[in-house]
Amino acid sequence: MDKSKLTRSNNRVIAGVCAGLAEWLGWDIALVRLLYLIVSIFSAGFPGLLAYIILWIVMPEEAGI
Repeated sequence: MDKSKLTRSNNRVIAGVCAGLAEWLGWDIALVRLLYLIVSIFSAGFPGLLAYIILWIVMPEEAGI
């Protein structure tokens, strides 16, 4: 599968945004989720939540097998 395109992953907890970013970057999914959580907490939550919702809308769904 071509990972040069950023897509939401089917390996999801909520919408697949963090998993999609992790797969695209080649990073561990747990690390991306942890980094997102830390950034959200230190930015008082709202900017992190807003960024997640925007990515949820903008990132296309990963094509199924």
